[in-house]
Amino acid sequence: MKIKPYKIAIFLLIFAIFSFKQDSSFFQKLVVQAVNQTKIKVSYEPAYIQIKYPNGDVPSNTGVCTDLIIRAYRGLGIDLQKEIHEDMVKYFKDYPKLWKLKAPDTNIDHRRVPNLMTYFKNKKAELAITNKAEDYKPGDLVTWNLQNKNVVSGITHIGIVTDQLSADGKRYMIAHNIGGGNTIEDMLFDYKIIGHYRYQK
Repeated sequence: MKIKPYKIAIFLLIFAIFSFKQDSSFFQKLVVQAVNQTKIKVSYEPAYIQIKYPNGDVPSNTGVCTDLIIRAYRGLGIDLQKEIHEDMVKYFKDYPKLWKLKAPDTNIDHRRVPNLMTYFKNKKAELAITNKAEDYKPGDLVTWNLQNKNVVSGITHIGIVTDQLSADGKRYMIAHNIGGGNTIEDMLFDYKIIGHYRYQK
């Protein structure tokens, strides 16, 4: 029996709508997890610490910018420590050699912004970098170079776009930890953006 073209079109439309709703729901939940992280008091502690694998974490009252991201995704059952380690085992040559590592290290790899950027790129989660606030949606991940250089080396930073608007209503604010603990701030364009991602496993 031949299926009429309009029925195929209707099916594809319903499938697309259902998929979009699923995606929207995921990123809404990710934003909730990120915002929840900003309600937890943590002190900024960048020291190298040995942690378990998988689902390892530094003490819950400490963390850096990447830990907010890791914990937000873990709240949705995605362990970036495990995901990044497995990707590095397969594609180690793709990852930055800024730390002169000769092999992956499950204690620290996922806590480094350049490694997260490489992972998201490998997973085809990259989005365009623009100077238009409307291009940055709730649930997006943004990375910056705090020295305002267009490079992945140096002092890098990462945050999650929330659904909370800036005071002037023109931008979504960012959940991040830039040194003073987890917080939500209007800082999307304060530094040079070097990465923009939307990642759902």
